[in-house]
Order: sequence, then C-alpha cells, then structure tokens
Amino acid sequence: MPRRLGDLEDAVMTRVWEWNRPVTVREVLEDLQKERSIAYTTVMTVLDNLHQKGWVRREAEGRAYRYEAVSTRAAYSAALMNEAWSASDNPAAALVAFFGMMSPEQRHALRDAVRMVQVDDPGPAEEEQTPAREEQSQAVDGPASGDGDEPGAGAERKGR
Repeated sequence: MPRRLGDLEDAVMTRVWEWNRPVTVREVLEDLQKERSIAYTTVMTVLDNLHQKGWVRREAEGRAYRYEAVSTRAAYSAALMNEAWSASDNPAAALVAFFGMMSPEQRHALRDAVRMVQVDDPGPAEEEQTPAREEQSQAVDGPASGDGDEPGAGAERKGR
C-alpha cells in the first residue's frame, strides 16, 4: 500500500501528473516558485526520493534527468481510499459514512463508476436487485422517492 505523499512530494507529483509528460527539475522548480520560495536542490532531492520510492521513473538527458509518473493520480487516490477502507473494523459502515459525506456531484460520479464496473465485469446475478444491493444503491443514490438530495439522506433514514 502506498504511503501518503508529504506536502512537497504532493506538490511535485501534482505537476508531474497534470503535465502528463516527462519533466525536468528546472520545469518543476519554476512552477513551484510561483507559489513558494524553494531551491533547485530541494526539488532535485524530492524527485530523486520519488524515484527511489517508485512514484516516477527517470531517463538521463545530458547531465540531467527527465522524470515521468509511473501511475496516475487516480490510481494513487484509489490506493489511499482502499487502504483507509481496509483499516476499518466495519467496512460497510465506513462506506455508508463516506457516501454521506459526498456531494451530489460525487455521488453521481460514483454511480457512473459502479455502472462502468458492472458493464465490464457482470456478476452471475446482475439482473436481480438483492436487498443488499438495493440498500447500497440507496446509500449512494438516496431514497427511491427522490427527496434525498442531501448527502447521506438515505443512510440517515435507515438509522446509520
């Protein structure tokens, strides 16, 4: 499981992920300097550490390196969510609480993601809506009546 990135590591990786191309220390430095005072050697050390930890790969270009992300920000976020969820003593309750914190836009994105997974990997009884699936759906979508636009409305009604 990945360790959460530190603040400076995250600032550097954010640029690498957003630019989605091999980057130099100088490019990252110049962009970071728009927000904070930071030395070239500091950025170089952070990128070297990220390379050692497996977050970026690098290729020599003259006397410098170009760094490129090994995986996406989405994969990093998913791994952190999975780690947090796995650490719960009650994963179902943790999910319900998490769904309750989501904005309507986030719940909509979750519904879309669940549909994509179901299309890609249909289970044996996908046609049937089991009580557990109905409960999960209501926790994400809100109650079927449509009056639960606030996050977690369906879960609160069920006493969770």
